Amino acid sequence: MQNMDRFNALALALGVFLGLTALGWLIASAAIDVKEYERSVSVKGLAEEEFTADVVIWPIQFTLASNNLPSLYQDIDTNTGTIISFLTGQGIERQDITIGTPAITDKSAQQYGNQNRAEFRYTGMQTVTVYSDAIETVREVMGKLSELGKQGIVLTGNNYQSQTEYLFTRLNEVKPAMIEDATRKAREVAEKFAEDSDSRLGKIRRASQGQFSISPRDNNTPHIKKVRVVSTIEYYLSD
Repeated sequence: MQNMDRFNALALALGVFLGLTALGWLIASAAIDVKEYERSVSVKGLAEEEFTADVVIWPIQFTLASNNLPSLYQDIDTNTGTIISFLTGQGIERQDITIGTPAITDKSAQQYGNQNRAEFRYTGMQTVTVYSDAIETVREVMGKLSELGKQGIVLTGNNYQSQTEYLFTRLNEVKPAMIEDATRKAREVAEKFAEDSDSRLGKIRRASQGQFSISPRDNNTPHIKKVRVVSTIEYYLSD
């Protein structure tokens, strides 16, 4: 009976030993597999396209000066009507034209002790804005703006408020195709890396889409927009 107990204890010890050995081997093997599985490469893919802007915001500003305030307002209304007639006559829709509130400056209230009186007490600035999706039509009219100067309208164009702005509003329409293009280019880079390192490219481990940016192609063609996005993608590698 005593010998049987010794045999059972020895068998149990041997079983525990073999079990721990097997468990250790499995853990080591799993660690190696995980380490191999964690091999990866991170690459970037750039997608860049050019599109024509679909909205133009064109502020037209003019200034007037007078010593008579009611007369100044009357002249502003007259010039505003002349500009609107000019624009609509050139093919711009009336609903695309808005009229701002005149900005009137009383120079006599700004003397601050200066003894030199201004020639004209009042100056007025008015802005007529074109907001249109007819890009080509508006650009053609811009080239004819000197006609207003010939009619005695003093235009201002050297300040920030009078700068023409072009907008590209169809970003959501082009996003899917551009993201697909950026992803494809990133994969091409990753496949080349895997080939050079004698590895095989696996699934995507993680991916991040960069911000879309919209900028003019250059200073001479602000109505042509360059849209770009960079996607960063990490792929698994295996032998």
